[in-house]
Amino acid sequence: MKMDINTLKSLVESAWENRELLSESATKEAIRQVVEAVDKGILRTAEPVDLEKSEWQVNEWVKKAIILYFPIQKMRTMRAGELEWYDKMELKHDFESLGVRVVPHAVARYGAYIAPGAILMPSYVNIGAYVDTGTMVDTWATVGSCAQIGKHVHLSGGVGIGGVLEPVQAAPVIIEDNCFIGSRAIVVEGAHICRESVLGSNVVITGSTHIIDVTGDEPKEYRGYVPPRSVVIPGTYMKKFPAGEYGVSCALIIGKRKESTDKKTSLNDALRDFGVSV
Repeated sequence: MKMDINTLKSLVESAWENRELLSESATKEAIRQVVEAVDKGILRTAEPVDLEKSEWQVNEWVKKAIILYFPIQKMRTMRAGELEWYDKMELKHDFESLGVRVVPHAVARYGAYIAPGAILMPSYVNIGAYVDTGTMVDTWATVGSCAQIGKHVHLSGGVGIGGVLEPVQAAPVIIEDNCFIGSRAIVVEGAHICRESVLGSNVVITGSTHIIDVTGDEPKEYRGYVPPRSVVIPGTYMKKFPAGEYGVSCALIIGKRKESTDKKTSLNDALRDFGVSV
C-alpha cells in the first residue's frame, strides 16, 4: 500500500531516532517507498527553490531514508556472465523504457534518477543522484551519491562529482543546467556550480577551494560556489609557509560565458574568447 508523504516522513524520522524500528515491516516499507520515489525522480535529496537565484534546499529526511536503506538490505551475489559482485544494492534496469541511452559498461544504482534523454557513457551514477534530461555523463565520469546534475550538462571524460550522505544536513554537489565540466575536473564537498558555467580541464572545486574572480580591478573570492555563466580555469596563488613561499592550487574565474556562445560548444571554443587554452 502506497503511503502519503507525511506518513513516509514520520516513519523515516522515527526510525532515524530509534534504529530498533528498522525491524518493523511498516518502517521497511516506508524506506523502500522513499527510495523508489527517488529512483523515479518523484522525490529528491535536494531540489531547487528558485533556479533564477540558484537557491536550493536539502531534503534531509529523504537522505535519512537512503542511509536507512542500507541496513535493511541483505548482501547478495550478482553475476553478469563471468563477472561477479557481492553487494546490498540493486542496479537500475530497463533503460529502453526509461528513454536513457546507456553504453557498456555504464552502471547506475537503483535509487538514482536518470531522466529520459540522458546519455551514460561507460560511467557510474550512485544512489540518490539526479541526472536530468539531455545530460551526458561521459567516459569514466562518476556521479556520487545524492549529487544533483541539471539539464543539458556535459560531464566530460574522467570528471569526478563527489557524493554525500552524512551528515544529513550537508548539501550535495549541485551542477545546474547547461554547465560544461571539462575533462578530469573534480567537484566535491557540496560545491555548487551555477547554470551555464564552464569548468576547464583539471579544475578542482571543493568546499574550501579559493575560487577567485580575476575579471575586475580587485580579486573577488568565493568558496564552494561558482556564479552563473562563469568560465573557470585552474590557477595558483602564493602562500607563505615556515619553509618558504609556494604556489597553492585555486580556481580562477576569468570571464563570463557570452550569450552568443552556443551551450553545446566545445570547451576550447568557450575559452577562446579569453585567450586561454587548457
